[in-house]
Amino acid sequence: APAPRAAPAPSGQSASGASQPSVSSSGPVVQAIPGDAGLEPIGPVALPDNLPSLEELESMSVDDLDNLLGLKPKYDIPPAARRSLERVGILARAEGGLPARSLAKQPAPIVRAALKGTKGPILSRWGHIMLRNALASRLETPDGMQPIEFAALRVSLLNRMGEFAVARGVAQDVDATNWNNALTDAAITAYIGTADITGSCPVVRLRGGTREDAQWKMLQAICAAYSGEVARAGSDLNRGLRNEIAPEIDLLLAQRYAGAAGRGRRAVNIEWDNVADMNPFRYALSTALGVAVPAELIPANRYYWQVRSTSALIPVSERLQAAAPAARQGLLSSQAMVDLYSQAYVAEGMDGIVRRHSNRLRDAYITPDPAERLAAIRDVWATSGRPDYDRLVLTAYAAARMPASEDYIDDAAPLIASMLSAGLDQDALEWGAVARVGTEAWALLVLAQPERGAPVAAGDISRFFGNDDSEEARKSGFFLAGLAGLGRVSQADMVELADDLEIDLARETRWSQLIDKAAEVNNPALVAYLAGVGMQGNDWSQMTPRHLYHIVSALNRVGMQAEARMIAAEAVARG
Repeated sequence: APAPRAAPAPSGQSASGASQPSVSSSGPVVQAIPGDAGLEPIGPVALPDNLPSLEELESMSVDDLDNLLGLKPKYDIPPAARRSLERVGILARAEGGLPARSLAKQPAPIVRAALKGTKGPILSRWGHIMLRNALASRLETPDGMQPIEFAALRVSLLNRMGEFAVARGVAQDVDATNWNNALTDAAITAYIGTADITGSCPVVRLRGGTREDAQWKMLQAICAAYSGEVARAGSDLNRGLRNEIAPEIDLLLAQRYAGAAGRGRRAVNIEWDNVADMNPFRYALSTALGVAVPAELIPANRYYWQVRSTSALIPVSERLQAAAPAARQGLLSSQAMVDLYSQAYVAEGMDGIVRRHSNRLRDAYITPDPAERLAAIRDVWATSGRPDYDRLVLTAYAAARMPASEDYIDDAAPLIASMLSAGLDQDALEWGAVARVGTEAWALLVLAQPERGAPVAAGDISRFFGNDDSEEARKSGFFLAGLAGLGRVSQADMVELADDLEIDLARETRWSQLIDKAAEVNNPALVAYLAGVGMQGNDWSQMTPRHLYHIVSALNRVGMQAEARMIAAEAVARG
């Protein structure tokens, strides 16, 4: 039999007996809150003793209010998306970087001293490239050093080398939440070096109270504008103008940059009449805004040609003025130089010399006749004597298209040096069949060879010494040091030939002991860092054969034979 149905509850009563509103009621339906018997009345809220006045609250920025109320976020990346600090860097092993654990068991003081000790430019183009790759590699932190300190040291050294874009990349591989003051300062330098002002905004907003200097305050105002606080940014910059926290030109540039973020219609005129000098922040703002800077205000020092040579925001004509030292240093590759001159080839209003060089560079590539191509290469070199090294970098791929022939043997040495400046060793080695023993072309090829069975004969080396007309026989010293470092001369011959040149390759210093020890334990990263210490200088006259020997030898022993060969050959070409 079917179960009996429950009788419906009376109107206004639930099954449990609780009162319910009548469905037929025309008044508002109010749901009672269940279980409210245990609620306690809310007492008075405790307010801070130093609560600002209404006027002060009205004048506060959003950041100030967030700080006051404890609402400021402690991070800008969700916890699930944060990156590990186990390995920091942007160049993986498969991309040409160093092994990740290269420094994991190394003592921190030595690594720290090597990174801090490299203060000046690296005189070797290949040495610069090698050190840049080592600093950008994705590495674990040495024992006894915090990952943030290790990152800050690498970013700072990359900045000193003029590698601002690489420095910025390494800094950005660390979540801004983890940055300390040293990494913040180094990263800001990299952002300014790349004219990437808004790129600094995440850390500027996150670490608002880190600094109190004028540059930081201007960055805070700019980043506030790009976060939607346009009026606040304008007020802060106007106050900065009144209080003269920085030169007027810097604040005006900051106002224009901040104004581009909002709906403000205020025009900011930039006048250079009363400006007597330049600084990196001022130049970065001008570059980012497309404001032309008078040429007489741009210093001729290293920083400004570094940032000008690598910035796509700079006009081609100005980049070309800075390209030569950048190519010599290693900031620009041969392909980058060719691309730059290709832009000059199609640009309007180029300087006559630049126009001629770009035309002749094109001829060096497309002219069918080798003799005519060589004539075009010589014109690009534009010298009756030894070509400047940046010109050799520019013509590297054109030189590789020249056939190895006795007909062009007089230009074999610069052609080979040109190819080796871009690492085109296989193309250069084709000249081995025609290069005469004892000449510079022969010496470059002996050093550039990937493998060599028998040591080089002492008599052949002496013939090169006899043909060397370099100042203080510098090329001879470098040639012997390179051969000894690569293991291509016997120990007995090395000692005898070193005596002939009155040099001592065996003498040790604290630096040579450290780099030899790093090579002994097969540590390529530490060898690269210490090699950077030993290659500081503005000119190859500041390099000694003894330093070159230890550098080439250490690199060769830790598996960096390609870098060792190219540095040794470059030393002879530029000595």
